[in-house]
Amino acid sequence: MFTHEDLAALQAQSLKMQSHIRRQTFSPEHEKTLRRFSSWEVSELIFRINQSTFRGRLVSEPDLPGGEVEEDGRQRWFSLSEINELRRKMKINRHSLMPVRPAGKRAIRVAISNFKGGAGKSTVALHMAHAAALDGYRVLLIDFDPQATLTHSMGLHDVSEELTVWGIIARDLVHETDRMNAAPRAAETGTALPQRRLPASVRDLGLGDLRVGDFIRPTAWPTIDIVPSCANAAFVEFASAQYRHLNPDWSFFAAVSRYLDALPHDSYDLILFDCPPAIGYQSMNAVFAADVLYIPSGPGYWEYDSTTSFIGQLAEALSDLATGFDGTFPAGKMTLPKAFLDVRFLMTRYEPGNELHRAMFEAFRKVFGDTVAKEPIEMTRAVEQSGRFLSSVYEIDYRTMTRETWRRARASFDRAYMEFKDCFLQAWEKVEAEE
Repeated sequence: MFTHEDLAALQAQSLKMQSHIRRQTFSPEHEKTLRRFSSWEVSELIFRINQSTFRGRLVSEPDLPGGEVEEDGRQRWFSLSEINELRRKMKINRHSLMPVRPAGKRAIRVAISNFKGGAGKSTVALHMAHAAALDGYRVLLIDFDPQATLTHSMGLHDVSEELTVWGIIARDLVHETDRMNAAPRAAETGTALPQRRLPASVRDLGLGDLRVGDFIRPTAWPTIDIVPSCANAAFVEFASAQYRHLNPDWSFFAAVSRYLDALPHDSYDLILFDCPPAIGYQSMNAVFAADVLYIPSGPGYWEYDSTTSFIGQLAEALSDLATGFDGTFPAGKMTLPKAFLDVRFLMTRYEPGNELHRAMFEAFRKVFGDTVAKEPIEMTRAVEQSGRFLSSVYEIDYRTMTRETWRRARASFDRAYMEFKDCFLQAWEKVEAEE
């Protein structure tokens, strides 16, 4: 027989193995570091200019970052900070290398969600974040999943549950309850409105005193921050149910949206949500705060079936919110009923030579039409290797494998990212400018 004590002992054993794996995966200091990028990558894959043109500019403009030169002098290697400095200073044919960003608007928010485990949500979030960072965008990741795969992949491990999405939700409960209690004390009928009281077990956590930035952690990528997750945050679903009971008038589903509304509008360009494989308090907060809903799915029939169930249950949940709250309670700057600026389906783990995969891709396109991304993410050896080492293809040094294998994997994600970028840029144009 196994009790909770036995399960805790098994977890302790696993944590020791995690430490061993971390030592093998990351640097000797147990911290993830970001590699440098060769002049070939910077010119042809990041800036998309001729390599000889790039090298010529480095020679003619000595104030530009020169990177680190290999001993044989054949190749230069640049940090991401140096790449961004090059991006700011260089123009090619009088065109800026800075990424497109609508003026005066907050960051565009994209939820990557599906309740089928293994659909590739964390893999997609990680690769799109890294591709966007290499494209010059400032990215905030929010890990809603207690499995914390995205958090671990970004190199974070020692995370306090108070500083996860659960803490954001609990903090919002305190703030919203205080706001309601400070409102006028009588209704139009003259009936006194009751004071909403929170127990000391909630008040004494001190979450109401935390600032917006307290939840955000830096990563090895200088232009990517993260609101991390951890396994201890798994009880958020139980805690949130209790919180709703403490204050039935609290619009719980808008907690993260209100949190993001408090960020300076120019802090980030892109905010990506990695959602848990379930429809619950965390995932509802994610989809409600999102401008765009990206739904990854593998190429199997059961994954297609699960995706169909997911969008049906999500539709019912959003309908219940729209009718249940009827727009009565504040939801930050979002309104009810919830509307997405765009919805896309993205096929993952796709093998072009697999007849079943091709058939399922066509089935997706026949059913979901133009909402299906035209560029599926292919399964390659490089993708498998990146998953084993909690890294993206962009983080893997191409010298660890044949360049063709690496480039094929990167090309698949590059194509998927360019389509993703086109999607969020079109949606971004529809976001209202900040006053």
